[in-house]
Amino acid sequence: MAYRGQGQKVQKVMVQPIRSRIQVWLYEQVNTRIEGCIIGFDEYMNLVLDDSEEVHMKTKNRKPLGRIMLKGDNITLLQSVSN
Repeated sequence: MAYRGQGQKVQKVMVQPIRSRIQVWLYEQVNTRIEGCIIGFDEYMNLVLDDSEEVHMKTKNRKPLGRIMLKGDNITLLQSVSN
């Protein structure tokens, strides 16, 4: 978020959550979630995740995916995961 007052410079207020481990709830796939560390994101909420895994919630099976780019259209919710 940026603010510009009289003669003041624009500055970023929010700290980007880079290197945070998150769990992503997928749109229309309630039994599958993606976990990984955020490397980057953009204004469309496209995410680049490192060390990511596909987690099946019913069986708790995990499938390693590595580094992926996840489109923001597929994201329902982002949840922080403790390391």
